Order: sequence, then C-alpha cells, then structure tokens
Amino acid sequence: MDSCRHTALPAGRWVRAVARPDFRSRLAVPLAGESVPAGFPSPAEEYLEKRLDLNELLVARPEATYFVRVSGDSMIGAGIHHGDLLVVDRSLDPKPGNVIIALVDGEFTVKRLRKTPMGLELAPENPEYGVIPLSEETDFQVWGVVLHVVHKV
Repeated sequence: MDSCRHTALPAGRWVRAVARPDFRSRLAVPLAGESVPAGFPSPAEEYLEKRLDLNELLVARPEATYFVRVSGDSMIGAGIHHGDLLVVDRSLDPKPGNVIIALVDGEFTVKRLRKTPMGLELAPENPEYGVIPLSEETDFQVWGVVLHVVHKV
C-alpha cells in the first residue's frame, strides 16, 4: 500500500507496553487428538495426539513479531477486548480487511483497515466509535498486522 509506511519499533513510552517473544524457552503442552465440538457433546477420546509449542502455532516470523496489550473496547466486534494480548507481525504488508496496529497523528490504535471509494480508513468494530479516514494529510504508519488475539474466557 502506497500510503502505509513501515517503521521499526523506536524507543519510547509506548514500546515498554510491547513484549518480544522469548524463543529460547519452549513449553510444549498436550494437544488433544480430536476437535471439541461447540454444538452437541461427543464421546471423549482417551488419548493425546502430540505436544504443541505455542511459539510454533502463533509466531511464524520471530524476528518480526511482537506482543501488545489492548486498551479499550473499540474492537469488541472482532473479538478483541480490553486487556487482550495481540500477536502482531510487522513484516506483513497490510491489506484491506486486516486488523492492524497503526500510529495515526502520533497516537496508537488497533483498527480494521478498509478501502472505500473515498480511500483508506481505519474502522472500529464497535458502533460507539467513529471511523478514522486516512488522507494525504494524515500522519499514518502501520506498525504491524494482528495475527492472533489471546484472552481469558
């Protein structure tokens, strides 16, 4: 996207809220061999298929991945809630429809990137919030594409 500038993570106040994955440690947890239906119960299988390392599941490009905690509720319609942890890949080119971390006029936000006949915009997933239109005058930087959200149930 022409209007999206990628930047490295600079030092500063916001960066302290970001965490880099630690790939030296491994924690393999058991993975059940069967899917769990969300509808009607099914007979339980009495075995585990293999062990799963969450780094392998959630992080495709360790050198370009960071975690960030969400503040606010503008993305609840996308299943992203206050306090959730986002897994963000800054090496990916953002495409319309992606949820991204962006710096807009000096402020960070997480929104869905949309393309409209008027141009690009950052859209919330909560009707109580307004769309952020992106124009040539907007100071706009993409800090990564959100790939996963981790939250408690």
